[in-house]
Amino acid sequence: MTTTATAPARIVGVGTAVPENSYSQQEILDIFAVQDPRVRSIFLNSAIDRRFLTLPPEGPDGTRVLEVQGELLAKHKAQAVDMGTRAVQECLKETGADLSDIGYLCCVTTTGFLTPGLSALVIRELGIDPHTSRLDVVGMGCNAGLNALNAVNGWARANPGRLAVMVCTEACSAAYVFDGTMRTSVVNSLFGDGAAAVALLAGEPELPLPQVLQARGPRLLKFASYIITDAIDAMRYDWDGGQDRFSFYLDPHVPYVVGAHAELVVNRLLAGTGLRRSDISHWLVHSGGKKVIDAVGVNLGLTRHDVRHTTSVLRDFGNLSSGSFLFSYQRLLEERAVQPGDYCVLMTMGPGSTIETALARW
Repeated sequence: MTTTATAPARIVGVGTAVPENSYSQQEILDIFAVQDPRVRSIFLNSAIDRRFLTLPPEGPDGTRVLEVQGELLAKHKAQAVDMGTRAVQECLKETGADLSDIGYLCCVTTTGFLTPGLSALVIRELGIDPHTSRLDVVGMGCNAGLNALNAVNGWARANPGRLAVMVCTEACSAAYVFDGTMRTSVVNSLFGDGAAAVALLAGEPELPLPQVLQARGPRLLKFASYIITDAIDAMRYDWDGGQDRFSFYLDPHVPYVVGAHAELVVNRLLAGTGLRRSDISHWLVHSGGKKVIDAVGVNLGLTRHDVRHTTSVLRDFGNLSSGSFLFSYQRLLEERAVQPGDYCVLMTMGPGSTIETALARW
């Protein structure tokens, strides 16, 4: 068994989960009887076909009853726990490990606030050992998946042979405001509900685990971050006094600000590795929206093929916030196109404004 903390951790499993119901953009416009041509244009030109959502219940007249903030928080709790536990179970199913093998659990969410945090609720729901070390990452936004993965990677490296699990679970439909404004319509047209879990292991397992866990997944070699402090208010939650709930704000210039700084972060990530961007075989970029993906692609010189997983996740699920990049990672694995020695760059973007990156190799 490896006894040092210097061996890179590797990804040994991934799992995802979504709510029961999905809707096309046109169906959402019909459900909420949206007639404003500007709002309809935002929805129908989003490069999104369908999203999984937990919409408000129908009232006696068939229209949707808009939830108050307390009901939205309850929705977040129910959906985040449900999707999160299913994603963890799918992840472990892929690795062949059991719930009892988890030594560390990190839960990530931005779409609601809970005390105790999701990690405690997930541990109770799944019957995970109550001695399990845990961490909750709350409020960091769409970039949080890689922030948390860095922390989980650190724990795995410090505890070789023990399984560390991260789950990002976002009930974005618990953070919507339906007031017909352009500000809220941009958000409402973009985000979907979903959860994704990933398992890390450094060294060899402490206990004999199924052979599938011995398969060599990609090793996490390096992380690099950048906060664009001049754009710190570009993505944020505000309290909407008129609606008595929180409202998420996206500055329309976000795609261009993020795109303009993407090269800076990637250059830092690759510095000292001897690698050039042309040496990277796989790019897993956060599905932040069509304009964000295009801006990052242009500034990094990426082709449509390079971001095919990113765009397909956006098309089929919308922006899943912190877990989006793991949905793309899962699609990369399903292609069975990865070769030993391939390098991969993972990139997430979110409030701060922040760009997070990681370098991995099979």
